[in-house]
Amino acid sequence: MKTIIKNPRITEKGTHLESVNAYLFDVGYGANKDEVKRAIFSLYKVRPVKVNMLRIPEKKMNSRAGVGVKSGGRKAVVYLKKGDKIEFV
Repeated sequence: MKTIIKNPRITEKGTHLESVNAYLFDVGYGANKDEVKRAIFSLYKVRPVKVNMLRIPEKKMNSRAGVGVKSGGRKAVVYLKKGDKIEFV
């Protein structure tokens, strides 16, 4: 079974999105918008209005052992209706 939503992505930019009722989540590579909408409803019992998917690029990292790669991923911006809210404990 593939992972749809990994975890909420709590960043400074993400907290600014809450003013427009949008939330950031890390999602799996194979997830699409419809699957993310269903997963948000099953986890938080709110219906998303819109979902935007973004790719996080890989980044080169330097360490004592040499050059490595920090893996990228995908994130989803989930927009909710005006009265809906998601609480992270």
